[in-house]
Amino acid sequence: MKLTRIGSLVAASVIAVGACSTGGSATPAASGGAGASGGTAGGAGCTVGVSWNNFQQPRWAAHDKPNIQQTVEAAGGKYIDADANLSNEQQATDIDTMISKGAKVLIVLAQDTKAVLPEIKKAKDAGIPVIAYDRLIEDPSALYITFDNVAVGKAEADAIIKKVPKGNYVLIKGDPGDPNAKTFLPQGWDQAGLKDKVASGDIKIIGPADGTYTDAWKTEKAQSNMEAIIDAANAANQKIDAILAENDSTALGVVGALTGKSYGYPPLSGQDGDTANLQNVAQGKQYVDIWKNANELGKTAGAAALALCAGGKMDSLKLPDGLIDPKVAPAAGLTAKPFTTPGGNTVSSFILQPTPITADNLQVVIDGKQISKADLCKGVDAAKAPAACK
Repeated sequence: MKLTRIGSLVAASVIAVGACSTGGSATPAASGGAGASGGTAGGAGCTVGVSWNNFQQPRWAAHDKPNIQQTVEAAGGKYIDADANLSNEQQATDIDTMISKGAKVLIVLAQDTKAVLPEIKKAKDAGIPVIAYDRLIEDPSALYITFDNVAVGKAEADAIIKKVPKGNYVLIKGDPGDPNAKTFLPQGWDQAGLKDKVASGDIKIIGPADGTYTDAWKTEKAQSNMEAIIDAANAANQKIDAILAENDSTALGVVGALTGKSYGYPPLSGQDGDTANLQNVAQGKQYVDIWKNANELGKTAGAAALALCAGGKMDSLKLPDGLIDPKVAPAAGLTAKPFTTPGGNTVSSFILQPTPITADNLQVVIDGKQISKADLCKGVDAAKAPAACK
């Protein structure tokens, strides 16, 4: 979707819910964005602040950020952001700074969903709406925008269990403080039948029965954890038949460990659609990658921020028809729906749908502009190349 189309659709949505609050300084629409009769009028005076917990995971800077920024600027709004570099203290400072700079809406990718709560309260007390971006914040006042993470977990386990219905599994989870890692993704794994297969004996878990957690989702931590699991399995004469890794950074660590130990590559899951992981799918090192189209998630957050800035109410917020790819959202447009959190809160939410990617359908991510064919197919053995690389 071209930026001019995004700007026009967002402007229409913003105008529909009312004039944007004054204050802050507007910037011109981004190059190629909507003109004065389209997006510029819709977001004028709306400053959107984005607090990123890190840019170490490639998708945030490569896909999420540019789509939020372009959507805001195409409608005439101003975009500001900061990278907390995995620090709770820095994220608190960043949020305070953006409030002082006149942010009218905050989008927060929380480093720690509990540690960030005092800053969310500060924003709420100042009358600034907060969007919890792709990571739940347990506060009913925050709008939750993410993919269906239970469906992500189910898609991961569906693919791996179909490929390896019986055998020894390793479970590599993400950060223990992230509800995605501890609650939503494992729920999806169980929906796919993992718990039942463990109970029946068809699947045996190597390592901790609940899986091995990865602090801050760090690739190097996942690699060291996986190396220890391989060593223990070898010592016990156990073969690793399949690996469920919750996301792409942990899956990269797993591949690093498998490569370093010359173990071979049992079927492995991941999620996010990061370049290195899609390349690993093409090379046969990762079996499935659940693509959460971050381009569309970014557009959703940018449009929601503009609508909130214009006075839209979280529990009835509606984004314009045609803004988001119908493969991940209803063609009739997104309308906020209630979401019950693990903590028993009810938050308004926009939930998008993920797409499983294996070697058989890699063309989907090329067509979706997630990666170029040239980048995807680097290092692929021509004799074993998937269809997308031929």
